[in-house]
Amino acid sequence: MENMENHGSMISEALHDYKLGLGRFTQQMPDIASKYNEFTGACFAEGKLTQKEKQLIALGISLYAQDEYCIIYHMKGCMDHGCTKEEILEAVGVTGAFGGGAAMSQGVTLVEECFQEFNGKTH
Repeated sequence: MENMENHGSMISEALHDYKLGLGRFTQQMPDIASKYNEFTGACFAEGKLTQKEKQLIALGISLYAQDEYCIIYHMKGCMDHGCTKEEILEAVGVTGAFGGGAAMSQGVTLVEECFQEFNGKTH
């Protein structure tokens, strides 16, 4: 079994790789990227739902979709918006009720790794 240091570097590396890829896409397709960013910015803006609630929803969808980059990204969003471990794990449970074992497997592994990596850190 790998130690937590390796998991942490994998989490940080994946988040870094995603941001680099998004940056390259933005350079290559600035019109599409700006419209996408504008749309997602509006979706995640404070409204009737808080940004915290929206990040929990996005985490659940990411788990259900089995999208590891989005799981990591929205775990970071959850923690940046003050989600507690209990709130995150409750969202994992709800997602598992819909997504079954595949969603739960990401929830009990990658979510925990992200929590440990991001807990108390600022990025």
